[in-house]
Amino acid sequence: MKRWWLILLCAVISAPVWAADRAAEERMLNIASELRCLVCQNESIAASRADLAVDLRQQIREQIHAGQTDQEIRAYMVDRYGDFILYRPPLQATTILLWFGPLLLLVFGLLVLTLTLRHRMRSMTDRLLSDEERKRAEALLKLNNIPD
Repeated sequence: MKRWWLILLCAVISAPVWAADRAAEERMLNIASELRCLVCQNESIAASRADLAVDLRQQIREQIHAGQTDQEIRAYMVDRYGDFILYRPPLQATTILLWFGPLLLLVFGLLVLTLTLRHRMRSMTDRLLSDEERKRAEALLKLNNIPD
């Protein structure tokens, strides 16, 4: 019977430690999910199994235990690895093409499509036969006994 009390006492004493570790782990995963794995490049640090991602997750844990805020941890990662580590880099002169590049490509594509369609429409109207050409074609068709 004494053992059960001892186990219960250990569980009660260690429960706040487990809760703190769980909160720190959730916070680490939240931060790591916003950072790009530098090895995989298409996965977050939280999802990647690369050795570097494991090391970066450990660095985030250490900084959380050191009392750093989420913003301070992100700033540290950006200072160390550059804006590339962020999935949503800030709008700056160096990232303006990254933010607006897809829109520019879409506008350029629509412009090319519009110009191509206009050119085709103009070339089709230019291909219509004049009255003289039409009469000549009809005469050739009648000469060869081809119905209209």
